[in-house]
Amino acid sequence: MTELTHQQRVDWLRLARTPNVGPVTFAQLMARFGSATTALDAVPRLARRGGGTPPEVPDRGLIEHELEMLAAFGGRMIASCEGDYPRGLAALDAPPPAISVIGHTSLLQREMIAMVGARNASALGRKLAESLASALGEAGLVVVSGMARGIDTAAHDGAMKRGTVAVVAGGVDIIYPPENRTLYDRLRAEGAVVSEMPLGEQPQARHFPRRNRIISGVARGVVVVEAAEGSGSLITARYALEQNREVFAVPGSPLDPRARGANRLIRDGATLTETADDVVAVLHPILGAGFDEPARDGLDPPSSLADSDVDRMRAAVEEALGPSPVKVDDLIRVCDASPPAVIAVLLELELAGKLTRHPGNSVSWSP
Repeated sequence: MTELTHQQRVDWLRLARTPNVGPVTFAQLMARFGSATTALDAVPRLARRGGGTPPEVPDRGLIEHELEMLAAFGGRMIASCEGDYPRGLAALDAPPPAISVIGHTSLLQREMIAMVGARNASALGRKLAESLASALGEAGLVVVSGMARGIDTAAHDGAMKRGTVAVVAGGVDIIYPPENRTLYDRLRAEGAVVSEMPLGEQPQARHFPRRNRIISGVARGVVVVEAAEGSGSLITARYALEQNREVFAVPGSPLDPRARGANRLIRDGATLTETADDVVAVLHPILGAGFDEPARDGLDPPSSLADSDVDRMRAAVEEALGPSPVKVDDLIRVCDASPPAVIAVLLELELAGKLTRHPGNSVSWSP
């Protein structure tokens, strides 16, 4: 792990905040160029090679101002290469390049369990979530959730004395929903609040899946309490499965639509959960061990790859792409090409704004 200098931190965040640079592209650029400073210099050329206009890189002064405001707010930015970055997130393929944290950052180094569920939760569901979170805290686990109404709020309340972390969809200084101001103040004082969004960013719909990926990523597993079909809680559970995390679900009445998602998870193999002991029994063998992640599937293009090698594959890759997501390894097979060359073409297309990345290492043409 590396501790960034101020200059390196500014360039790291400038690259992470550059349009069309998501976690996968950031990781590829760092692997190819070795530093954020060098990658920033290369981004315009790569975008033009992809057939687009270079994205507008954030001004250095803007990023320095954000870091100063974050520090004045009592927070700090932690890069994915630094030792204080959560181990579970660092093991992801690929991790969020940086997170902002306020509160007790030491909580991020402890073993965590996520708890998510319905915003319009029943009174019984909220009571169970609070009790379960309290018992999981007593068992030594930090409870992470999303500070939403309903189950999230109950989970934070139950775990507050032993340690709880909120991952939010906006900036760490934005209280959402507004009625959770008291909870937010307690989290700042007794727990922690985490986000990968810039300071002052209002939460938007597209931010919540990214937040959910962090919730599952920092934890050993996800407990779902009351979740309707198609809910954000099930998105978090899906991310957990992709990240090789455990999934737990509290069963509910088949007459309650809020229980259908959790009941389906149980049918699909999630651990039926009634008490904290059900969770601890599954997690006990892996607590303290590393995080087992899927293979990278040739994610990183080597720096020695020549532009001519990439150019030879460009037409085949572009022809194979379409509006529907296709897995990158399938794309490599269809093109009968070397993984580094295909990955490099995709990198250039994304920087040009012509490619969209999807969960499960899939890509499609941007609309």
